[in-house]
Amino acid sequence: MKSIHIKIVLALCISIFTIMGLQPSNQHSTVAAANHKSSTKQTPLTFVLIHGSWATAGFWDETAAELRKLGHTVYTPEYAGHGADKNNNVTHEQITKSVVDYIKQKDLKDFILLGHSFGGSVIQTVSQQVPDRIKRIVFFDAFAPLDGQSVADQFPAESLKSFEQLRDASGNNTITLPFPLFRDTFVNTASLAQAQAFYKQAPPEPATPLFEKLDLKKFYSLQIPKSYLYLTEDTAIPQGPYGFHPTQSSHLGVFRFIEGKGDHMTTVRTEPKMMAELMVKAGRD
Repeated sequence: MKSIHIKIVLALCISIFTIMGLQPSNQHSTVAAANHKSSTKQTPLTFVLIHGSWATAGFWDETAAELRKLGHTVYTPEYAGHGADKNNNVTHEQITKSVVDYIKQKDLKDFILLGHSFGGSVIQTVSQQVPDRIKRIVFFDAFAPLDGQSVADQFPAESLKSFEQLRDASGNNTITLPFPLFRDTFVNTASLAQAQAFYKQAPPEPATPLFEKLDLKKFYSLQIPKSYLYLTEDTAIPQGPYGFHPTQSSHLGVFRFIEGKGDHMTTVRTEPKMMAELMVKAGRD
């Protein structure tokens, strides 16, 4: 009888210790899981994405879809002289106006204005007109001309001469990139098949906006936070004294720097999830 009593007591003790041991452990796991979920959850952002030359708004399709999956709102306006608008004599001012009109028509506020390549000059001029609507400006492998400069002023002398010759030879004030140049500099990490497919999506670029001198005095007085997103394999302009980083980025003064791996026009299409995550890092508070 005594033996049975001891066994019962022991069983009760084991049960109590087991419950006491498990309960705190379960609580800890629940709290840890909740904290992890809270720390990884991103505050929803609104992005306005501005494409560059030899592209259309469709350039952003894959990356925009990934940003939306993360819970963010994304707008990809098409600007004058591109997409369905075949005006080869479009000016930089008209491009700026088309983006500003889009922003005002949709009454967009508190958004991240991100520009790629030539789009860097567009976000500069747009921000001068609607500064109070913009939360942060992000340059993504983008040109950032100084006041009084053009985008073409950022090119090495040899590249500038080549673009001028292509413009003059076009007969319609556009520049069409030769495939070998496009393949080795704009999509250098792509396979040949990918490069050929992307080249078909690279329309002739209206030349005038590339060569226009821009009044950017107001831009360089704005206090809007800025970021520079740089992909290390981008050779659209030669790395070194003319490269996107540190040459173009250095024009911005104080800025947040975000780095990733990829080239000028391939990675947005082939690694959209990674690009979305980099854009969030560049745009977050």
